[in-house]
Amino acid sequence: MRTTLTIDQDIAVLLERIRLTRKTSLKAVVNQALRLGLQGMTSPARPRKPYKSPSWDVGKCLLPSLDCFGDVLEFLDAADREKPV
Repeated sequence: MRTTLTIDQDIAVLLERIRLTRKTSLKAVVNQALRLGLQGMTSPARPRKPYKSPSWDVGKCLLPSLDCFGDVLEFLDAADREKPV
């Protein structure tokens, strides 16, 4: 099939590099690139292995409760008062 394509400059540069490296025709490089690209676009995506975040035990919470913001502030104020200057 014959057709006319307008190829972006960055793609044209890549095609020319590949053509020179493989010492083949532009037609062969474009056909191979389209073949590989279309196979990737039409085949189902490979399932990815779920990412699992690493976790560490950091021990017991040093604050009395994180539910009440006032209690947290009181605890921090008391800890500041107990620090030696």
